[in-house]
Formats: sequence, C-alpha cells, structure tokens
Amino acid sequence: MYRFTAEDGASLAYRDEGAGLPLLCLPGLTRSMADFDYLIPHLPPVRLIRMDYRGRGASDRTGAATYTVDQEGRDALALLSHLGVQKAAILGTSRGGLIGMVLGAVARDRVLGLCLNDVGPEIARDGLTRIFDYVGRNPAGGTHQGYAERLSRSPGFDSVPMSRWLDEARKLSVETPDGLRLPYDPALREAFLKAFEGPPVDLWPLFDALQGLPLALIRGANSDLLPADTVANMRARRPDMGFAEVPDRAHIPFLDEPEAVALIRSFLKDLA
Repeated sequence: MYRFTAEDGASLAYRDEGAGLPLLCLPGLTRSMADFDYLIPHLPPVRLIRMDYRGRGASDRTGAATYTVDQEGRDALALLSHLGVQKAAILGTSRGGLIGMVLGAVARDRVLGLCLNDVGPEIARDGLTRIFDYVGRNPAGGTHQGYAERLSRSPGFDSVPMSRWLDEARKLSVETPDGLRLPYDPALREAFLKAFEGPPVDLWPLFDALQGLPLALIRGANSDLLPADTVANMRARRPDMGFAEVPDRAHIPFLDEPEAVALIRSFLKDLA
C-alpha cells in the first residue's frame, strides 16, 4: 500500500499493481479498496489502481464537509495524475459509480470507459433508507462471527457461503475487546444525510452526458437501490451499453459472480 497527498494536504492510501490497461476501481460509500478483492483473481492483465477515499480505510479522516462525491472525484483524478496516468477505465461500485459518472461527464479526457456496479441515475428510496439505518453506526453482533451471521440474513442474497459473510464482516468492521467498530470516520453519516436533504437531484442529465463513452452496467437481480425500470431506461438511452444481471444478489454484487466477471472482461477487452 502506498500514499499520496491530495490538493488539501490529506494523505490518501492507494494500491497500484500490474501492467497494461489502467483500471481505476472506486469502492462503495463506506468501503475501501478491499471491495475488489474478490474480483482480482478473475481480471485479465491490467494495471489495477485502487484507493481508499478520505475518511475510509487507511486514508486520513478530514471531516464531514470533505466527504462528497465532488471531492472524492477530484481525489481520484489527483491519484491518476500522481501516477502519471492520463486516461483510465473506471469500475465503480455504488458510490464509486456515481463518482465515475461525474468524471465521465466533466473529465472525459481522463476516462477510457465506465463500468457501473449496481448504481444508476435514479436511486431507490428503499435502498437509501436501508443505508441511512447503518451508515456511521457501529455494527451489531459483537464479534466478526456474530456480524457475519447477521449479514447472512441480508435479504436478496442466496447461495452465499458463511465464509464469504465472514470475509465481509472483517472488511466492514474492526473487532475490539469492546465490540465492533467502524473502519471509517463516523462523520460520514453527517455527510451522507446532508447530501440527500431536500428534493431528489435529477441525475439523468449526468448520465446523458456520457454519450460516446463506453459503458457497462452490472445489476443485482434483487437490488433495492437500482430499480429494474431505471435499468430499462438506461438501456433505452444507451443501447450500446453492456449489461449483466446477477441472480441471487441484492445491493451489491461481489463481482466474482460469473455474470459480473464475463461483463467486466468483455468491457475491458473492448477498451484494449
């Protein structure tokens, strides 16, 4: 793991591995670069670039006001510049996909293509409510094993072995003698709630601004964040967009499912 200094002096953690097509992987809201561990064994040869957003994982905690999609997008561009990478493909999971859409619209000259994991220009209220319930709060369960057992009861996920849920529990929490703690700044809750104050923001113009940029979309068949009608609209507007639906998955697919792997490999092959 390495570190670089962002525009405001924050020290942010990243990994830069392999050679070939640059692939920048942007994780979900509360997650870290470990979000993509399951996918890595299935990738073709690429230059894999991952980062921990500010306030998450090993990166500096810089306060709620800085935990925004815009700031995280600027940090991602700063990382590419730090590495001397002019253009990269982006794989964005949930929050990372929103950042990817912003970068594809406002920094087109830095983006080769965008693959979205279970996110689009409309975000279902049911999914947001579920995230409101847990973001910024210490996980229940007491231990990683207890948390894994709770995660295993997540609706919409079938045929997931307990070993995977234990891996997830270890990624999503820190086990201490006093119980489980968050691996990110609890102030992220304040930032997240503030971002969704007021009426919903229309993100369709942002999506439409991606015309001409290679796109791919992965959806969990049971997703409560990315509705099927939103996907239908996205595909109608971009019939060239690659698409895969992963059965027995809600928000979010792990990305090592055969459907997800096949789409990501096809997306990268078309960019090579």
